[in-house]
Amino acid sequence: MRISGLVRSVTPYRLGVGCTLRARFSTHTSKGTFLKISDEIQEALHSKKPVVALETTIYTHGFPYPQNTALASHLESVVRAHGGIPATIGVLNGVARVGLNAEELIELTASAAKPDTRKGISGRKLNGGTTIAGTMVLAHLAGIRIFATGGLGGVHRGGEDSMDISADLTELGRTPVTVISSGCKSFLDIPRTLEYLETQGVGVGTFADGREGKVDFPAFWTRESGIPSPTVIRSEQEAAAITRKSTSSGIDQDLIRLWCVDAQAALGLSSGLHFANPVPARYSIPRSKMDAIISQAVSDAQKLGATGSDNTPFVLARIRELTDGQSITANRALIEANVMRGTKVACELAKLQASPVDIPDRSQALQPGRTSIQNENGPHVQSASPGWENAGNLTMQGQPVEVFVAGSLAIDLSCNFTPPKGPQSSSSSLPKPRTSNPAQILQSLGGVGQNVATTLHQLGTNVQLCSRIGGDDAAASVKKMLLAKGLSLSGIIEKSSGRTAQYVAVNDAQKNLVLAMADMDILQGCQSELDAVWKPCLDRHRPKWLVVDACWDADTLRKWIKYGKAANAKIAFEPVSVAKSRSLFAPGFDDSLDLGVLPNHMVSLATPNSLELASMHAAARETGWFERDDWWKVIDALGLSSSGSRDKLVSMTNASLVDEGIPQQSIQLLPFIPTVLTKLGEKGVLMTQVLRPGDDRLTSPTHARHILARAEINHHTIGGVYMRMFPPAEQVPARDVVSVNGIGDTFLGVIVAGLTKESPKILIDLIHVAQKGSVMTLKSNESVSPEINKLQKLL
Repeated sequence: MRISGLVRSVTPYRLGVGCTLRARFSTHTSKGTFLKISDEIQEALHSKKPVVALETTIYTHGFPYPQNTALASHLESVVRAHGGIPATIGVLNGVARVGLNAEELIELTASAAKPDTRKGISGRKLNGGTTIAGTMVLAHLAGIRIFATGGLGGVHRGGEDSMDISADLTELGRTPVTVISSGCKSFLDIPRTLEYLETQGVGVGTFADGREGKVDFPAFWTRESGIPSPTVIRSEQEAAAITRKSTSSGIDQDLIRLWCVDAQAALGLSSGLHFANPVPARYSIPRSKMDAIISQAVSDAQKLGATGSDNTPFVLARIRELTDGQSITANRALIEANVMRGTKVACELAKLQASPVDIPDRSQALQPGRTSIQNENGPHVQSASPGWENAGNLTMQGQPVEVFVAGSLAIDLSCNFTPPKGPQSSSSSLPKPRTSNPAQILQSLGGVGQNVATTLHQLGTNVQLCSRIGGDDAAASVKKMLLAKGLSLSGIIEKSSGRTAQYVAVNDAQKNLVLAMADMDILQGCQSELDAVWKPCLDRHRPKWLVVDACWDADTLRKWIKYGKAANAKIAFEPVSVAKSRSLFAPGFDDSLDLGVLPNHMVSLATPNSLELASMHAAARETGWFERDDWWKVIDALGLSSSGSRDKLVSMTNASLVDEGIPQQSIQLLPFIPTVLTKLGEKGVLMTQVLRPGDDRLTSPTHARHILARAEINHHTIGGVYMRMFPPAEQVPARDVVSVNGIGDTFLGVIVAGLTKESPKILIDLIHVAQKGSVMTLKSNESVSPEINKLQKLL
């Protein structure tokens, strides 16, 4: 449903025509009845981070589902990629929302087919997209200054008689929000639109976008309209400096033309600003061609009687036909360009707000056509770090995401048994079953995926965590703790009917795990979110690595792996537990979700412990993975000899490991996972890896004792097998162990952080560093030690 005018007919109460959001919110926002601002947006505004408002009518009425969902996710990621926080605004269940999470976006965009209700509704809590006018009001109520969109409404041709004028223009005249768009559509009356905006006291300017001298106000699909822009803006810094210095009365036109986002607020103007951003040059349709097409479309509308509310949809559809879809391509390009431009303005504004500002008085020279406000020291544009780079951004400092982590996000409870002292003391270090035991109970933010993502983040890797949480009280705690760690909420989907994941570990007196209970049902059945939200994000960013844990159901897990590989990412698999580790080799998948074998393998790296390794191996054996012809071909090519194989394995590891079958199991998994790092606790780490032809280790005397086998000479994909035991980095006394939670996750996070560096070290040089990280976490109350960042210099 489109929220017509501002926002109408969206509450559970009967509202008449013309009952706008402005009037209703004046009495109800204090109770939160009609407006909800997301936690991320509240935190961003409180911390003065750059926030950009995005409308939703474009999703509910501009594009069909699921393309609209993909576009919504894409535009949010554009904001984050350029250092901002997106605040998508819409109406869900009759409540205006500022800041929608991924699940809410899906709910809104999937309901785009609902009818437009213009005369009020009774007792129905509908969903709806907000127009520019409605988005402006909600953004202002939330305290958001910058709003980026596609095209502005305007005065229709013949508007002097019909009075057909978009509510967007009226709202700009009374709501102090800066709207960045590509102007109004060419079939509207652009001169009268600019005239109306001037009457309303709205400052209008156009970005030069690399052009010199005077420029035209854009005509949406076309960079030139033939109508000069009232003001030219040369940069985002100037645009930001133009939002702080006007007064609510007695402003002359020269000063109106020299506004800026920052100046506007400082001088208390109640009107808005419109910054026009021309469509990118490569997508601009020539003005002469567009004029002819518009004349034809408008003429057809008149002949067929498409007037009033039917006029714009008819003309747009006709233009799409006459341009053979070129108008749609231009539309997509200009929306993205406007969102990018708006984010840059918001970032510059955040810098200005972090700096002292001098407001020039009326005696200073403010001449028409100049595009910066100056004081005696020159242009007033200052660069101060606003301190918003770390929290809530999909990317850090404008850099692309390097690693996606798909996995669990949970509240962790560590219950450490503390044996009673005195008459009731016992020599046992184990808690007694079927009764209450004294313990020290610690709460922290956990979940395998979160632990890995936190490790990566602390080591300077640009990481995006993708997970799902419930709509319970625990979810609020999780979001606050994530933001405190500097991790983004953009990949976190909130399921209102679900339970946020929780993990309870019961440890003995030496902090060794005795029993654990995990509620991870929230990650079951997430394929719709994966397809609609996370996959488009993967496709756009094409990260170097995707780390996926086994907390997902088997179908979703395999899809994550498939989509990650399609995005050209290397896949690291964390098995999580004995039971969950089996999901990687679960039966019943079609060929499109097959794991593949070397050289067409899907998973590059796995980090099980010995029990998880045995479970993975058993699952593969039981479901026939070791009976495949392609598996046998790889095993044969590895060059393993049956003669004296046990003795060789013992010499490379030790007899107890060979008796347990750990080296043998890891070898048999190599065709599917060419690098297996088996975590052995106090015994260290066993590395089993397929070497490619030409690997230096095959000819190095230093590594000769770790070469288990060599493939046939000139084999095109396999050079041999490398097996090596890495002793523990440190033997930690029991008294120094604080918690075993997260030590394996820290290990994997350090490994992937090292492999993601621009000039990465080889894996064997990273294992010792990763072991050091695990020791740090072992001695910490947190699931990832806050001191992990000290390892960055070793990577």
